[in-house]
Amino acid sequence: MSDGAGSRMGVAGALGLSVTSSVAIVICNKYLISTLGFFFATTLTSWHLMVTFFTLYVAQRLRFFEPKPIDARTVISFGLLNGISIGLLNLCLGFNSVGFYQMTKLAIIPFTIVLETIFLNKKFSQSIKASLMVLLLGVGIASVTDLQLNLLGSIIAALTIAATCVGQIRRLKVSSTQLLYQSSPYQSAVLLVTGPFVDKLLTKRDVFAFNYTVEVVAFIALSCSIAVCVNFSTFLVIGTTSPVTYQVLGHLKTCLVLSFGYIILRDPFSARNVAGILIAIFGMGLYSYYSVAESRKKTEAAISLPVAAQMIEKDSAPLLGAKGSPRPENKSEDSFDYMPRTAKSAFTGR
Repeated sequence: MSDGAGSRMGVAGALGLSVTSSVAIVICNKYLISTLGFFFATTLTSWHLMVTFFTLYVAQRLRFFEPKPIDARTVISFGLLNGISIGLLNLCLGFNSVGFYQMTKLAIIPFTIVLETIFLNKKFSQSIKASLMVLLLGVGIASVTDLQLNLLGSIIAALTIAATCVGQIRRLKVSSTQLLYQSSPYQSAVLLVTGPFVDKLLTKRDVFAFNYTVEVVAFIALSCSIAVCVNFSTFLVIGTTSPVTYQVLGHLKTCLVLSFGYIILRDPFSARNVAGILIAIFGMGLYSYYSVAESRKKTEAAISLPVAAQMIEKDSAPLLGAKGSPRPENKSEDSFDYMPRTAKSAFTGR
C-alpha cells in the first residue's frame, strides 16, 4: 500500500472513530442527564480526562508507546489553557441563551481562520471560505433559536472564543498519544478543582450530595470509557487534518445528533431543522471537495518542483496543511494542534 493510500486510510479511520465515539457518548450522557438526573457536566469531563490519562499510563507501562520529554512549561500552559477553555464554554452556556451559545460555537471557525491567517500566514481560498459560510448558515438555521444578549454573557462568550481559538492553533511537535498523555493531567486538574463550583453555579446542585446508585456509577464508568476514544480520536483528527476541518466535523456531528434525536428519541423537529441540516451537509460536501482538490494541486506542484525547491517548500510548509500536502516528514514527531472537547459538547456530540 502506498504512503498516500495509507495516509488517507488513517484520516478516514480517525474521522470514523471520532463520529462513532461521539454518537455513543451522546447516547450514554443523554441517559445520564434525562433519566438519572446527573447534570454535572464539568465534573464529569474532569473524570473523562482523568480516566484517559490513567488509560494511557497503563498503555505506556505495557510498552505500547514510549514517553518522550516535552518542555514542562509548554505542556502545563497548554493543559491549563484548554482546561480554562472547557470551563468558559460551560459558563458561556450557563450565562447565555442556548441560541447565543450556539452562535458562539459557530464563531470559532471564522476566528480560527483569522488567527491562522494573521499569525501563521495560512491562506484560505475563496472556495473554502464560501463552503464554510454555507456550512455555518445551515448549522445556524438548524440549531440557533433565540438570541438573548447580556453584558456578562457576552464577555464570557468573547473570552471563550479567544481561549478556544488560541488553544486550538498552538503548535506542539509531539504525536497525538504523547500530547494527550502529557497534557490530560493538567486539564483534568483544572476541572477537578473548578468543576464542582461551576456545576453548582449552573445547576444549583451539589455533585458531592448526589445519590450515586449502582446504575449511575455504571453509566458514569461507561461514559468515561467512551470518552477515552473521544479524546484520542480528537487528537488524531486535528493531527491528520486541521483545526478548521475538525470544526467542520464537529458541526457534522451536531447535525447527526439532531437527526438522531428526531429518529430515535422523537425530539421535536421542524421543517427549519431539516432545511438547516441539508444546507449544512451541502456545505460540508463543498468543503470536502475543495479541500481535496487543493490538496492534490499542492501535492502535484511539489512533485513537479526541483529537489532544491521542494526542500524550501518543506521548510515553509503550512502548520496545518492537509495530510496529502507537502509538509516535513518526521516519523517520531508530528505537529499536532488540539482543541479539547468541551463538557457541554460531550453531551451534544460536538
